[in-house]
Order: sequence, then C-alpha cells, then structure tokens
Amino acid sequence: MMIDFALSAERNEGMNPRDAIFQACLLRFRPIMMTTMCALLGGMPMALGFGAGAELRKPLGISIVGGLVVSQMLTLFTTPVVYLYFDRLRKIFARRQPSYRHRPGFLIPGGIGKISDR
Repeated sequence: MMIDFALSAERNEGMNPRDAIFQACLLRFRPIMMTTMCALLGGMPMALGFGAGAELRKPLGISIVGGLVVSQMLTLFTTPVVYLYFDRLRKIFARRQPSYRHRPGFLIPGGIGKISDR
C-alpha cells in the first residue's frame, strides 16, 4: 500500500519520489501497524500458552509472532529504501536508452521511415 500511495502522489500531485514515499509512510503507518498488531496479539496465546498439548502448539505460536515481527520491520524499513533505489535505477536506464525524437517522422505512419520511401 505504501508503494501505491507513493506512485499516486508522484503521478497526481507531482511530488518527487523521496517526498512521495515519505508521505505514503506517514499515511500508511497506522493501518499497517493495526493489522500486524491484531495478528500478532492473536498469536500470543498460542505462543505463551500452557496446559494439555501446549508443547505442540507453542512452536507454531512462536514462529507466527516472530515472523510477524520480522516482516513488520522489513515492511517499515526496507520498502522506502527499495522504492528509492528502483527510482534511481529507472533514471539511470532512462538516460541510456536511445532517443529517436531528434529524427522527425521516424517510425511514424506516413513519416519518412515508411517502406515506400526506399
């Protein structure tokens, strides 16, 4: 959702990528935290449980809680960084592509690049 909000801010509001992802992080932080905390707190009884059969359910609960914590950290910290790196790569590759704009009519129907001109 952060990427979707950032792309929307870039396209519709004309923001640069850094400001767009920062704004997206601010807007989406609360919903991301709410969904993760809901799932995390739902897995806590299984991770901390005791009683009959708890020794079988406890590893599953610990892996659910641990996985949610790790994925939350990855989402909040690496998503903006990866977004900015991909934007830099896009700019680098955009500079390397050949430009045909300096040739009027090239590959345009009815232009000088058509077969009948040969």
